[in-house]
Amino acid sequence: MRRKTILVHSTGGSNGSGQPGVSVSPEEAELLLDAYSQAVIAVVEQVAPAVVSIASTRRGTVRTPRGPAQYDLPGAGSGFLITPDGYILTNSHVVHGARRLEATLADGRTLPAELVGEDPATDLAVVRVQASGLPVAELGDSDRLRVGQLVIAIGNPYGFQASVTTGVVSALGRSLRSQTGRLIENVIQTDAALNPGNSGGPLVDSRARVIGVNTAIIAGAQGMSFAIPSNTARWVAGLLIKEGRVRRAFLGITAELRPVAGRIAREQRLARGVGISVLQVAPGGPADRAGIRPGDILASIDGIPLTGIDDLHRFLSRAAIGATVTVGVVRDGRLLALPVTLGAEQESST
Repeated sequence: MRRKTILVHSTGGSNGSGQPGVSVSPEEAELLLDAYSQAVIAVVEQVAPAVVSIASTRRGTVRTPRGPAQYDLPGAGSGFLITPDGYILTNSHVVHGARRLEATLADGRTLPAELVGEDPATDLAVVRVQASGLPVAELGDSDRLRVGQLVIAIGNPYGFQASVTTGVVSALGRSLRSQTGRLIENVIQTDAALNPGNSGGPLVDSRARVIGVNTAIIAGAQGMSFAIPSNTARWVAGLLIKEGRVRRAFLGITAELRPVAGRIAREQRLARGVGISVLQVAPGGPADRAGIRPGDILASIDGIPLTGIDDLHRFLSRAAIGATVTVGVVRDGRLLALPVTLGAEQESST
């Protein structure tokens, strides 16, 4: 009897001619699949005990014939333990605005949870339960990820506890818009299936290290899911546990993107003929102290051209509070170089 073979991989030459494929026997294919299964099983057995289900209750308002009436709006998501004494990493949108939080652990216990802090700009949050000796998930190095790498997502979609899906890293370096309007940088794109309730759960590599926090899907799309990289999560979680919030540098202005007159745009080399127009300046803030006025056009910061609000947010997210930077300002057709000492971010500020 002839032994059947299975085509595993084949390539085509540049001239269209086929190249020999790599074939394995059914026994060899079974061994490959079994090795893959064992790898996934080992990761799940190590990480799943640290994954929790988070239930939230928010206060909502509905209009009735008798006037507005309030009601409790339930919500659900996932998270995972990062310390043995009960600190849990999750998404900001899972816990934001909640008046009550509960976490159900893998061992079946449901415990009250308190919000330690959240950072809507990265859609990350830390909550805590009062317990000790808990299993934890280890954060890995997301900078070492490669496209095509195996990843495993664990979470609680639609309330189904500890559901597991697998996939690969589809792309790296994506950007997502957070609830605050800021761009979240270096987002991981994967084809591991996610559903509502997966938010806040871990994205794990084959070594059982968390390399991302699952955060978003594109409605109507298939095989397109996104996760906040673990290196961002490690930095944010540390600040939230220590200070309860993430403080970023800010200028103290409100601004919008506006077209700039052609002559000024050419003379000042403003990209795309647009600039960041200052609408308001916070009294006593860094911009105010530096002499920036409403109507000024911000052209650059420390020599970096500003082509949009995102460029400014990106710079301020990385800049040190208290650092002095040079802001290129177009005023009355002239370019001014104004030194600005950056302050600590306030709510709804840039």
